[in-house]
Amino acid sequence: MNQGVLYISYDGMLEPLGQSQVLAYLEKLAPGRRIHLISFEKPNDWHDEAQRKAVGKRIADTGIHWHPMRYHKSPSAPATAYDIMVGSACAIAIAQKHRLGIVHARSYVAALIALAVKRLTGAKFLFDMRGLWADERVDGGLWPRDGRLYRMTKALERRFILAADQVVTLTHASASEIRCFDYLAHRSPPIEVIPTCADLDRFSIQGPPALNPFVLGYVGSVGTWYLLDEMLHCFRLLQATNPSARLLIVNRNEQEMIRTRALEAGIDPGSIDIVAADHQDIHEQIARMTAAMALIKPCYSKIASAPTKLAEYLGCGVPCLGNSGVGDVAEMLEGKQVGVAIDGFSDKELSEAVGRLRTLATNPETQRRCRAVAEELFSLDGGVAAYDSLYRSLALPDAGAR
Repeated sequence: MNQGVLYISYDGMLEPLGQSQVLAYLEKLAPGRRIHLISFEKPNDWHDEAQRKAVGKRIADTGIHWHPMRYHKSPSAPATAYDIMVGSACAIAIAQKHRLGIVHARSYVAALIALAVKRLTGAKFLFDMRGLWADERVDGGLWPRDGRLYRMTKALERRFILAADQVVTLTHASASEIRCFDYLAHRSPPIEVIPTCADLDRFSIQGPPALNPFVLGYVGSVGTWYLLDEMLHCFRLLQATNPSARLLIVNRNEQEMIRTRALEAGIDPGSIDIVAADHQDIHEQIARMTAAMALIKPCYSKIASAPTKLAEYLGCGVPCLGNSGVGDVAEMLEGKQVGVAIDGFSDKELSEAVGRLRTLATNPETQRRCRAVAEELFSLDGGVAAYDSLYRSLALPDAGAR
């Protein structure tokens, strides 16, 4: 069996996302397997020599062969086209030289490179979609739905799916949608659901639930998708019945904006704590929370979303307030009794949801149940096992490594 894998990520390994959602998996997949990793690193990250050396050593210690490339941002389309051209030449050379039998592409730009590798080397192609990217651009207001970029990207999406030997998506909701695409009526590749996982050794229960005061929390950026005003309103509703409650927001780059919006929402600055934290320390902040929030703009593309923060909340034993129209979130929160999912954002619906969340968070069984669901659905080891199985099923007869 040819267990050689070329993994292509347009996200950099010097970014927290690359470290948590690529390296964390590959480190566990590497033993007994030849893995070459191509990533595109942002200039500012690359210029941090200490970080670069630390990550390089981390990768080298696992036996993974890292091929970092420079990410180009502007002008947007020509810069991306250049990255694809250079990345394709590099990827093809690596796959041919080392006789790699599998090319694993993380999202759409990487898939363009992987498709060239498949066509020229015969490697099996694993298309790890991560989401409905073209539709996200439309739903986020970045592209018009009738525009050229959207039509072109959807055409590429069709090519990727039809050419793939295996498709991976994050949610059962998106898997069902993809299977209904008209062009897959007579030829559908295998589709596997592997949600965004978390390192549950780190995101774990740190002690009894924080009940006095009741701390409602949120981790991450706000903006296009996450509904900051609605989450702030939820805290106001909580304070109406629990005046001592506090709001904890873990955010790095938008703190002043959040403070301004909180003040506009009528929240006393003394009852809100906004902190920055490195990814390796976020679990300590979640441990301070009694309950957490992840309200996301419900739209078509979000059926393919599996918020990482949800896995992290539950791993720490913290129940979550979410909403329907986002991946499998509503079914999981309500069905597993680890949170509350709302269908709308009216005062009545939010007030009822906050009341239910408060009751759930103070139930002594909830913390244990959240942890059990995290272990069942979002374990990094479970995600690694799923990818390991896919790699084995895709493996070609071993042609030998050079």
